[in-house]
Amino acid sequence: MDDLFSPKPSPSPKALSVTQLVRRMKNLLEIELGELWVEGEISNLKKQASGHWYFSLKDDGAQIQCAMFGARKKAGSEAMQDGVKIRAFAEPSVYEARGQLQIIVQRVERAGAGDLQARFEALKRKLQEEGLFDPARKMPLPSFPRTIGIVTSGTGAAIQDMLHVLERRAPWVQPVLFPVRVQGRGAELEIARAIDRMGHPATYDLPVCDLIIVGRGGGSIEDLWNFNEEVVARAIAACPIPIISAVGHEIDFTIADFVADLRAPTPSAAAEIATPEKAELQQRLGVLSRRLTRRTVERVQHLALVLDSIRRGPLSRGGERLLREPTLRLDSLRNRLTTAVASNLHDHSRQLRELGRSLAAHHPVKQVQSRLDGLERLRLRMERSKERALSDATLKLDRMRSLLRALGPESAFERGFSIALDAQGRIIRSVKDAAPGDTITTKLKDGEIRSTTEG
Repeated sequence: MDDLFSPKPSPSPKALSVTQLVRRMKNLLEIELGELWVEGEISNLKKQASGHWYFSLKDDGAQIQCAMFGARKKAGSEAMQDGVKIRAFAEPSVYEARGQLQIIVQRVERAGAGDLQARFEALKRKLQEEGLFDPARKMPLPSFPRTIGIVTSGTGAAIQDMLHVLERRAPWVQPVLFPVRVQGRGAELEIARAIDRMGHPATYDLPVCDLIIVGRGGGSIEDLWNFNEEVVARAIAACPIPIISAVGHEIDFTIADFVADLRAPTPSAAAEIATPEKAELQQRLGVLSRRLTRRTVERVQHLALVLDSIRRGPLSRGGERLLREPTLRLDSLRNRLTTAVASNLHDHSRQLRELGRSLAAHHPVKQVQSRLDGLERLRLRMERSKERALSDATLKLDRMRSLLRALGPESAFERGFSIALDAQGRIIRSVKDAAPGDTITTKLKDGEIRSTTEG
């Protein structure tokens, strides 16, 4: 009875699998939020060989994992690198295999400092393609500069640091300051103008510098930006005097650093690089002085020994005996030289005579006369050949004339024969060729007879 009225236990609710839960979360994110823009700084960028890029997008309070499939083909990917601030057009999602929240990035745009970084990279590529960074065009620094030009702010800490270093290391160096603004709108034009004028001191009545240092102290990327402007880079490249770029701290790099003949990590380091240290020079001069003194003493001692040896040698017993043998050799060589010259002269004279005879034999007048003689001989041979041919032709003609008389009709006429011709001049060979009343002509030895046939 009690069992009939006791409450029945409620059925346990159905549990979701982890996959179902994660999938619902994914669908909720993709449907509720959809595609959107998110802004942050790139970190831990990993570029896979497959072409997919994975990175984190973060700000001061949080970070989120990002995936960019086929990244190289996506807009804005060329500027992506760690530390760059971007705006990403993406779709929130969940990576089901790990239950990890992430966004799928479709395209990116630079944001904030990223714009400056993009301008920096674009100008860097442009100037590099033009060859302004080529080491071959950079000039070597002078070993011992006497005058150093400095283009920087006249009130900043950088100029004080450089002057202190120059005074300590090389007090003989004369610094020449060209004060300019090193940040703010238009400061790049002042810097470029100062570099141009110091590079052409005669034009602007300035001291001639052996070296120029261009720079300033540290700061943010915005503070240093004037040294990333193209006008400053081209002024450095066009300057005929070697330039050291010393902008910011060691971790800071500007376009001016790449174009300059040498980059220094700080202004103080630039002053140290530009000058040899006084103590080092004094030490080096001491070493050179001692080395020169030692070598001079050694040389003098060696020459003293040589001189002493000469004094004790044959010269002390008379120099004539030392000259006898060389004199004999000189006379022998003189005789051999005289004989050789005479023989050579005789050979050349003989060759000259032979060449003269050969020239006379081949003189143009003689060549022409020889050709004329040859032509005359040919003419005589042609005359004789012509007469012989004419004589032979005459004899042959006479023989043929005699033969023609013997075989021709005239010989038959001489023997009493005659030829009968009809009115048309045809030879009558048979009585059938003539009819009664025809006029015929009979040719005889001494004339013709015309007659008419009767039958």
